[in-house]
Amino acid sequence: MFVVSLIFGGRARVCAAAVSLILAGIATLDTPAHANTIMEERKLPMRFGWHDRNDSDPLARVLCVAQCKGWISAVGVVTGDTEKEFDEFARGRNLEGATVVLDSSGGSVLDAIELGRRWRKLGMQTAVGVTFETQTPQGERFGILSEAYCESMCAFLLLSGTRRVVPDGAHIRVHQIWLGDRVDNAKASTYSAQDLMIVQRDAGRLTRFAFEMGGTGELLDMALSVPPWEPLRELSYDELRRTNVINADIIRTDIMAMSKDDGASSSARVSDLIAKLYHDKVKADAVESGDLAAAPPRRTAEALPPTGGLATEQK
Repeated sequence: MFVVSLIFGGRARVCAAAVSLILAGIATLDTPAHANTIMEERKLPMRFGWHDRNDSDPLARVLCVAQCKGWISAVGVVTGDTEKEFDEFARGRNLEGATVVLDSSGGSVLDAIELGRRWRKLGMQTAVGVTFETQTPQGERFGILSEAYCESMCAFLLLSGTRRVVPDGAHIRVHQIWLGDRVDNAKASTYSAQDLMIVQRDAGRLTRFAFEMGGTGELLDMALSVPPWEPLRELSYDELRRTNVINADIIRTDIMAMSKDDGASSSARVSDLIAKLYHDKVKADAVESGDLAAAPPRRTAEALPPTGGLATEQK
């Protein structure tokens, strides 16, 4: 008997101490109270939260269309427990047509496929963004920042929405499927015929899912061409459009036209600072390692232990 978990998940390396130090200083700019957790939550198992509509936040207003009563934040890595977490979250709620806002490092291929099919059956809409708490004249509310990362299997979860939006400032990155227990040392690991069978089988299942959701062969070609020891491939706007990862547009002017209060300006400053911190940290890592060519963020995938669910194979 053996257990193998197939993972399609990447994440950016972040210095938690630097995050806390820098974002703590932003508090004087009237920024969100929970900003210091924004860059770390996408590394944890996926959690869901409901947030009431907030038209005072420009991006939330754009992503949450006219009939929308609020949105679901989906933050973290898909594991064998994620579908159960979603079941518990959905209990007692009517989520037909709801909007899901993703910030995720990816995760288990088969569990993400099943979750994506659930979302499509519910007619849910998908977007990429970071949900944060903010103060408004009406009290504590939630808004959305565009500086989010939807990496590896998250891109295919995004594809499951009936309306799919990636705001300016968000990042979509893809790479190959790999065996979860060998992803951090992929070149040096050994592989059996059974291992290769699992990878090929699940690549086929992912292909079927992508086409079911309206994706293209080009999307699969780009994702499955990037091995785990290379940087994730970030998709450009044109590629997101060509591959049908997005099918609805919003542009910066749409958001700026709604930015009439100080809260919106603070949100924009937080987003810019998070982006700068992330890119500065990646560059610093490359300089420290002597690998200046590694300046693009490198894949440091979650080699998750088997957690049950559809991602686990037992023989």
